[in-house]
Amino acid sequence: MAEFSLAHVGINAQNAEEALRTAELFGALFGFEVKAGNSSVFAGSGVEVMKEPYKGTHGHIAIGTPNVAEAQRELEAKGFAFDPSTAKYLADGTLNAIYLADEICGFAVHLVGKK
Repeated sequence: MAEFSLAHVGINAQNAEEALRTAELFGALFGFEVKAGNSSVFAGSGVEVMKEPYKGTHGHIAIGTPNVAEAQRELEAKGFAFDPSTAKYLADGTLNAIYLADEICGFAVHLVGKK
């Protein structure tokens, strides 16, 4: 049986400036380190603010699991569908991330590899 944990919550900002301001607000509130990347700004490891709207009406929820492919198979057996166009692989070919096909209450949900 797959193991699951909350990896992070993604918030859709309208642009890079709003993303930075939002991440900095979480940083000021809770002492999280703010780290800008190419497409998002993280506040700590639990809050990702997208520099432009991405998947999900409101954003996304990342669920960590040690084996994404195994977790995907398990969830598909329960009747959940995935969007294969969102699959991301590591250099060795290991599936590292994939989104569910449907949103949950306005949030996209994706599995992400977590050791």
